[in-house]
Amino acid sequence: MRARIAAGLGLALLAGAAGAASPRGREPPACRGRIAGQDRIEAVAARGELVLASGRRARLDGLRWPEEAASAEAARAWLAGFAGRPLATREAPEPDRWGRITLDAATLDEEPVDLAGGLVAAGLVQVDAGEGDSLCRSGLLALEDAARRAGRGLWAAGPPVPTDEVARLSALVGRFVVVEGRVRNVGERPRRTYLNFAPFGTDGVTVTVSKRTWRIMLERGFSSVALRGRRVRARGIVELWRGPTLDIGAAEMIELLDEEQAQRR
Repeated sequence: MRARIAAGLGLALLAGAAGAASPRGREPPACRGRIAGQDRIEAVAARGELVLASGRRARLDGLRWPEEAASAEAARAWLAGFAGRPLATREAPEPDRWGRITLDAATLDEEPVDLAGGLVAAGLVQVDAGEGDSLCRSGLLALEDAARRAGRGLWAAGPPVPTDEVARLSALVGRFVVVEGRVRNVGERPRRTYLNFAPFGTDGVTVTVSKRTWRIMLERGFSSVALRGRRVRARGIVELWRGPTLDIGAAEMIELLDEEQAQRR
């Protein structure tokens, strides 16, 4: 009986977290069809890959594993502390291209621990939709915000990189970064939309958004008019194309910041 109650609590926690996946409280299509299950962690690999008691390999959804060795080991050690404990899971119906199961997991305790949420809240990892076109756990962004304001874990090194620090961002090519800055202008093109953070003719950061993602953003009120002049937070891999560029694949990877938030950072 206690096991069934614990499983119910774990699944309720994960279902509630998934229910906050969009501003309207509905899961994006790519996030639907998750399957409830149970498993255990046998081991945690260096990059956060889970080896499960069922023999499968898995990864927690919505996370960017740290690149620095010491930070990666801190995150791995935290997660490895739950090895052997039964878990309630919500699993994607199909494995990723590496054969891993994408899942959310919570311990089957009287007070369940959300594993992805715990990592983010401790500042041990950052939020990232990865190759997906939706962030299925957008509630993780609020947990990350609290960790960032408290300077926990990775955020002890400082806040997101300002978009006007062009040289610093240019040196981070190939790295995942979180940036903040004011959108100067927006260029809508047939295939991509460009958010520019510097005046025309000057070097600056550009965020590029695919046609599909821009359509989703428009549905959520992120129009050119709404974005122009606003402070935003964006995240992605830095590329160089006439300057530092971040290509955004999921609408949740861009967040509007109000002026009160901006002054606190």
